Amino acid sequence: MLSSFLIAVIAMCGLATFLALLMVIADLTVGNYGEVKITINDETEMTVEGGKPLLSTLMGEKLFIPSACGGRGSCGFCKVKVVSDIGDYVATELPWITEEEKKENIRLSCQIKVKKDLAIRIPEELFNVKEYRTRVERIRDLTYDIKEVTLKLIDPSEIKFRAGQYIQFQTPEYELSSESVYRAYSCSSVPSRKDIVELEIRLVPNGICTTYVFEHIKEGDEVTINGPYGEFFLRDTDAEIVFIAGGSGMAPIKSILLDMAEKGIDRKATYFFGARTTRDLFLLDEMRELEKRLPRFSFVPALSAPAEEDKWSGESGLITEVLDRHLKDGNHLEAYLCGSPGMIDASVEVLTKKGLQEELIFYDKFA
Repeated sequence: MLSSFLIAVIAMCGLATFLALLMVIADLTVGNYGEVKITINDETEMTVEGGKPLLSTLMGEKLFIPSACGGRGSCGFCKVKVVSDIGDYVATELPWITEEEKKENIRLSCQIKVKKDLAIRIPEELFNVKEYRTRVERIRDLTYDIKEVTLKLIDPSEIKFRAGQYIQFQTPEYELSSESVYRAYSCSSVPSRKDIVELEIRLVPNGICTTYVFEHIKEGDEVTINGPYGEFFLRDTDAEIVFIAGGSGMAPIKSILLDMAEKGIDRKATYFFGARTTRDLFLLDEMRELEKRLPRFSFVPALSAPAEEDKWSGESGLITEVLDRHLKDGNHLEAYLCGSPGMIDASVEVLTKKGLQEELIFYDKFA
């Protein structure tokens, strides 16, 4: 009986291998779609080689669609409107597409393949996104798992971005990736420094880009980026501000605060920053200096799991618990959040319970 079971298992494995081989052959033969025409916004046309995802196809033509995950289908950022027939939604798109977006045929460009002529619409400002050659000017350890990487612009030599926006960082082929990939990182530098882009990159175990940054790049190396992207920037109002971040979510908040200090924007603002222990805290001196430059700004770091040796006397608990204790009324606020999806969702829940309207809560939810 055992031998019959083993024979059945071997037969199933053999069948699966055969089907996989057929799929590879089909992709190399039937899947050879030749040249395909893409029409953008009814006026721009490009002829491309068919068969690849729309996101990477457009990137090959130097047209960059926002994407935080580099085309893995895990961020939902790379949406485009398709105005020609491209087939049904695939399962990996559906978690990111609302019912209203379905009616408009909004698709994830990383999940649809260019198999035939198609027409799409994208925001006009994406035509202004550029690719930049940069040189690594400085690498600084902020914590045991966060590095500050300063990139000097080479060509073009300047970039224009709004405090809070992000760029895409290109990781070339190396042992963890058979092709170049892009990952999104918020700019932490002040926008007035148009010749540099500063990033705060947190190590993700086995992460393609973060491993490359932590183990391979060095000062003097060239790096390709593109951007800027994003709608995460300070709105032009007089409302009191609440900033909430954790880990490398510090980056866009720091950029916004530096921009406020430089421009003399005198709005009451409180920054709640969450970490586990003191070894996860960083840029404390820079934040205290900003408190001096911005008289109505307060920095509130909090530890969720302080160790006894930390001798921590500041705020303790999850950052949402600290927020809940400090915030009495949210009716007069705007909130700017950056961190994990879980942290953002929990913060939004606290803020709305305090009376803050959800349309006044701004964030980039990077997974």
